[in-house]
Amino acid sequence: MANISGIQQITIKASKTFPSGFSISQFADDTDPINSDSIEVQTTAMGANGDLIVWNSPKGIPATVAVVPNSTDDNNLQVLLNANRKSKGRRVANDVITMTITYADDSTATLTNGAITGGIVVNSSSSDNRLKSKPYSFMFEDKN
Repeated sequence: MANISGIQQITIKASKTFPSGFSISQFADDTDPINSDSIEVQTTAMGANGDLIVWNSPKGIPATVAVVPNSTDDNNLQVLLNANRKSKGRRVANDVITMTITYADDSTATLTNGAITGGIVVNSSSSDNRLKSKPYSFMFEDKN
């Protein structure tokens, strides 16, 4: 029987900000805790004579991690986001990020040569007076 249980833990290593890495296990309950959008691995067009033309072009691998706001995991991700956020007078860390996802069946996926690309800098509240989960987005060069 196939076990389709989700993730158990994510480990993030950032070359400058968190070289030893940190684990994430405080996942959001009101949105997908981890998500990776579909990527296009080949581009197509039709030639003037009607023949299909196909070519490869590299694409990054997107991943979004959502955590409980104000948790230890959120605090670590905020540090990572802020270290890589450009603003006046601020030096940017330019971290190279590796993310290892451990699934419930103990299988893993490792995403390499990545960068944090976005996140929510301040807490937001929903209409029921609950803090919204905090998604952080990443883009990676490859999956091992």
